[in-house]
Amino acid sequence: MSMEVLVETSARHIHLSKEDLETLFGAGYELTKKKDLSQPGQYACAERVDVVGPKKTIAGVSILGPVRPETQVELSLTDARSIGVAAPVRESGDIAGSGACKLVGPCGEVEIDKGVIAAMRHIHMTTADAERMGLTDKQIVEVKIPCEGRTLTFGDVVVRVSDKYALAMHIDTDESNAAGVAPGTMGIIIK
Repeated sequence: MSMEVLVETSARHIHLSKEDLETLFGAGYELTKKKDLSQPGQYACAERVDVVGPKKTIAGVSILGPVRPETQVELSLTDARSIGVAAPVRESGDIAGSGACKLVGPCGEVEIDKGVIAAMRHIHMTTADAERMGLTDKQIVEVKIPCEGRTLTFGDVVVRVSDKYALAMHIDTDESNAAGVAPGTMGIIIK
């Protein structure tokens, strides 16, 4: 049984609520799909906004669609420190008590009092993938990334099981750079 998983780098990005999208881009605004992502129904948008912290601004941060119930900003820990924002390591959607920042778009600004996180490393998989690998939803595993001169084993990787997912591991740019991940890199899941 193969315990391999494609490792993808998830760069900084924003998920917007409909209300915040309209504040930043105008009433009735709809996101423009630029390209589909590996997870079904998810896509990168043509639109970008600036993320402003107490220390500095990160200009032109990508927005991912579709809109969500709450706005969420996913940064690497390096990004968060550079702009002076707290970003606890969390699963996507777990934003209670997380960092705050300002978002600036072409038509307005939004101050979010929570929503800035560093995404917990995770593996998306279907029910069939989980059964084949003997894994369960929310299980914590390790993943070995065998890269030339930079082999690294990541701990604290959460398994996320849904038939809406496609099999892939997501890590942020800090983690990807530490392991020398390139497109097509495969990791080995260790239970």
